[in-house]
Amino acid sequence: MRWSRMTATEAQKRLRCLVCILFTLCAATLYAAGFEDVQQKIRAHVLSNGMKFIILERHEAPVFSGYIYVNVGSVDEVYGNTGIAHVFEHMAFKGTTTLGTKGYDQEKAIMDKMDAVFDQLRAEWAKGSHADAEKLEQLEADFERLQEEASQYSDGEEYTKILEQEGAVGLNAGTSADWTAYFYSLPSNKIELWMALESERFIDPVMREFFKEKEVIKEERRMRTESSPIGRLIEELQGLAYLAHPYSHPTIGHMSDINTTTRAEALQFFEEHYIPGNMVAAIVGDVNTDEVIQMAEKYFGRMPARPNPPRVETVEPKQLGERRLKIVEQTQPFIAIAYHKPEVRHPDNAVFGAITNILASGRTSRLYKRLIRDEKISISAGAFPGFPGDKYPNLFLFYSFPAQGHTNSKNEEMILAEIERLKTDLVSESELKKVKTLAKAALIRSLRSNSGLAGMLCSTEFLLGDWRELFKSLERIEKVTDKDIKRVANEYFVDANRSVAEIVTSASDKEKEESK
Repeated sequence: MRWSRMTATEAQKRLRCLVCILFTLCAATLYAAGFEDVQQKIRAHVLSNGMKFIILERHEAPVFSGYIYVNVGSVDEVYGNTGIAHVFEHMAFKGTTTLGTKGYDQEKAIMDKMDAVFDQLRAEWAKGSHADAEKLEQLEADFERLQEEASQYSDGEEYTKILEQEGAVGLNAGTSADWTAYFYSLPSNKIELWMALESERFIDPVMREFFKEKEVIKEERRMRTESSPIGRLIEELQGLAYLAHPYSHPTIGHMSDINTTTRAEALQFFEEHYIPGNMVAAIVGDVNTDEVIQMAEKYFGRMPARPNPPRVETVEPKQLGERRLKIVEQTQPFIAIAYHKPEVRHPDNAVFGAITNILASGRTSRLYKRLIRDEKISISAGAFPGFPGDKYPNLFLFYSFPAQGHTNSKNEEMILAEIERLKTDLVSESELKKVKTLAKAALIRSLRSNSGLAGMLCSTEFLLGDWRELFKSLERIEKVTDKDIKRVANEYFVDANRSVAEIVTSASDKEKEESK
């Protein structure tokens, strides 16, 4: 292969292709020694500022995956600024005072003017029907003009372009109720590039193209929530199940908050939460541990230590009775049933995992066999714990899409019947054994992927307090008994602890009941 005779674009495409192939080969490598061997090879290092690095050397292919988790999500937001954690996910790719700009001094001066005009716009919007229409029109025109001027000095794609030119794959970020993550993979000889660019975006954020990205986020909300019956229902369910706790916040935020959030508020949120002690990085792949630690000290050690933000103090009050809501839509009916349950660190967390496998894992699960295979009243049914997050007490969610000619009420009846079986009958020894076998297989599979394992190490560090807890999960599953499952089902899957949300057509379920 003669790189010198290719165009830059062709070379970049071939390099990305080569990296993808190498990652596939790496993922296909079985760890015969199992997860015990992997655990022994992992090394953790904490910088003096409090940031932790978790490193695992794997030399099967000349590639590595890097993850950075920040212990902040929508649960850490307040009303008026919902969605702000997700906003910064977008901002972190927009560069710094030296990266992504064609003249930062000029760009900053224009951005400051934009902030001032936006503050005036927000003040006028707050007047509602008493807003001065002529003033609004002038302010909006001024704001549009300033955005055009700022665009002449910005290149918000430069950060991404540099990484892709160097062979980065899987370049992305994500925001949940509990965390915000930044991740991608690179050839192993680009580890210092990863260190330099990743540290810079957290040390020197600019919030470039802030208002343009807010428009992108608003469109994202329209597509995923406002134009999606399921998206609207799930948002309603969060508000129904949570009266006090911020798990009621949609991760993407409320549209009015996205509209009015300012660049100054985003920077303040960053200052409060993007703190070294509130961040953890995992590097998995063809790297040298000692070199990674040296580079981490050099680049991320520049971040000043600051006190970590407090945990959410609001406690959701005990639910006193079943709650229900229906949304009328001319679309596929749908039903979701949610029960309050404890946070991920609770001793019964493994029991909820076992219940999930029994009821909803694959074609041998009880919900599949009952609702889909035998009764044919559903086209898709399942369950999962940890909605919308895991860090605080959360929800165990059941759901079903009724088959044509069948109703939500019939699906609900059979889901509740399967829950009742857990409460009255002990699960069989063979069923419990299958659950434990599946759990072990799932963990072993997860160890094959550099990227997947890096993400799991980071999330486990924050959610459970120590990355080693990832490898203790099988011990907890092994200890689950049939009596534990029955006890937990009776304690948590009760009527007063339940919230039910449905999508129905304009006809009532009663009018559409199946007739035999």
